[in-house]
Parts: sequence; C-alpha cells; structure tokens
Amino acid sequence: MDIKLLELLVCPVTKGPLEYDREKQELTSHSARLAYPVRDGLPVMLESEARTMSDKELGI
Repeated sequence: MDIKLLELLVCPVTKGPLEYDREKQELTSHSARLAYPVRDGLPVMLESEARTMSDKELGI
C-alpha cells in the first residue's frame, strides 16, 4: 500500500482517517467500525464490501 495514497484516502462513510493493517490487508475506520479490503494492492472503498469490526478489534 502506497503511503501517499493512504494519506489521501478517507472512510467513505464518516470521511474520517483510515489505518492500514498490513497483515489483514485492510483499511480500517474505527469511527465507522468498518474494515475495507485491499485486493491486489488496491483498496475497495465500498461500504457493501467492508466487514464490521468487533469490539475486541476496536479495543473496547
């Protein structure tokens, strides 16, 4: 994942910042509780493709 690209991307739901999880190949939005997949190096920024993050993942 290109760091410059990550700096430009925001969560499509909340317009908030995203964090890249290299191990899971996901961009996470803690405020939306969603994790967007990164496939073949390209982020899939569709709410319908995102998975809901658990309380444990969010540290709650």
